[in-house]
Amino acid sequence: MNLLICERCGERADHPQVETEAVIRCAHCGHRWPFLRLPLYCLTGPSGTGKSTVQRLLAAEARLADRFVVLEQDVLWVAGLRDDGGEHRPFRSTWLRVAAMINQSRRPVVLCGTVVPPEFEPLPERALFERIEYLCLTCDPGVLAARLRARPKWREWDEPRIAETLDFAAWIGANAATMDPPMTLLDTTGAPVEQTARAVAAWLDERSTTLRAATPPPP
Repeated sequence: MNLLICERCGERADHPQVETEAVIRCAHCGHRWPFLRLPLYCLTGPSGTGKSTVQRLLAAEARLADRFVVLEQDVLWVAGLRDDGGEHRPFRSTWLRVAAMINQSRRPVVLCGTVVPPEFEPLPERALFERIEYLCLTCDPGVLAARLRARPKWREWDEPRIAETLDFAAWIGANAATMDPPMTLLDTTGAPVEQTARAVAAWLDERSTTLRAATPPPP
């Protein structure tokens, strides 16, 4: 279900008009229809902090499988959406639209990939979610640099790119608490990946208690 296409007249809107907590209004014909406005959970952080490895463990975690859909953000980093300028708006907007469609199956998305609140929160599609929560993996700078240098050559991690990532990681550490909304930080330095995955699962468990209480039963 594409929430940006009216179910009555078939017209499309680039800016969804969410009238109440769970109703969209078509800007063309005025038709109103309900939808599930669930949260979006972002497992984020700089490259090298362990997101992709943790994502694989989360996707296989039985206690999460029937409650969340775990997705890897980079799978849509392709021609047409790959935009190296600004906040990568086409890429970000597409992911919000995809996640909102998946929500209509009554399971929220855990989106794994580098993103910070200023890249999602201003977008028109943000209105399709009750809230977005961010768990950001971090790492000691020296360990992070070593992880990036050890990556295969095809990933093209040269020293200038590594230095840029370290600067980005430092910026996150300095600003995570004051972002809107704030990002929760989880340090992966020296932690086995299984331990990090358990910590992420616990973070999701804590938030899904409120979600289960707030989500209405199916009609």
